[in-house]
Amino acid sequence: MKFIHVAAAIIQKDGRIFATQRGYGAFKDGWEFPGGKIEPGESAPAALKREIKEELDTDINVGELCAVSEYDYPDFHISMECYWCTVQSGHLSLLEHEDARWLPADQLEEVNWLPADAQILDQVKKGMKKAGDQPAK
Repeated sequence: MKFIHVAAAIIQKDGRIFATQRGYGAFKDGWEFPGGKIEPGESAPAALKREIKEELDTDINVGELCAVSEYDYPDFHISMECYWCTVQSGHLSLLEHEDARWLPADQLEEVNWLPADAQILDQVKKGMKKAGDQPAK
């Protein structure tokens, strides 16, 4: 089975989390935490900074690891490292995604998350309560 290693940004602002809806590929219309593949020799935080700049034209600060999601899709296994992030500069422009929403903890389940993302929602909620609106380190 193919193995894919990705990094995802849990972007937090004012007690809400930024979620994006895929606009392409086999999982089009599914909701996810933005991010992408980690290239060989690249750290997860560096991949996140690069991917968010490419996909959302935004610079982010990458903080602590929030969760790691391991999931077997029909054609591949994904290992997703999820980090707490804040916007450094930019306006989160949707260059590749179909839609986006800022969701408070009590509304995270209101979108149709992709399975690898859905399984970390409880950890995200707990981290939101712990992290509050403190900026990522």
